[in-house]
Amino acid sequence: MITSHRVWILGADIDTDALAPGAYMKLGIEGIAPHCLEAVRSEFAREALRGDVIVAGPNFGIGSSREQAAGALVHLGIRAVIAPSFSGLFFRNAFNLGLLLLTCRDTSAFKDLQSLGLDLETLTLTAPDGSRISCDPIPDFLLNMVEAGGLMNQLRQRIKRPS
Repeated sequence: MITSHRVWILGADIDTDALAPGAYMKLGIEGIAPHCLEAVRSEFAREALRGDVIVAGPNFGIGSSREQAAGALVHLGIRAVIAPSFSGLFFRNAFNLGLLLLTCRDTSAFKDLQSLGLDLETLTLTAPDGSRISCDPIPDFLLNMVEAGGLMNQLRQRIKRPS
């Protein structure tokens, strides 16, 4: 099934402080999320819609290991982040919280606030010009975690299933 999503274009080296600014870390995720990416795109948290995707440059999520960085994106309803590379800690935090990350080498076909098609079965993206871009494979256990809404939801579902 191919789904359509609006794109937010960001540059390279987006760090966790831009995603979850330190000044707001004493607040819960409801207080952090409205400040997500405000130093990079001041309108992002206010205008992001459930199901939007971020297309960024390399090294997305670098910096500290704060899981609130991925949590703010989940809270805002971001469907996926697409980038050539991710910080290892951010990568794991994102999947644990149910945020899909797609590693794609070339994202130059995507334009800000246009739409892209996402096919999770083949892990391909369709750009507005019709070109198709393949993303790196993702292990099934991580895709299942995203589908469940994160690790904790996945564990809750397992506990509820009869043996």
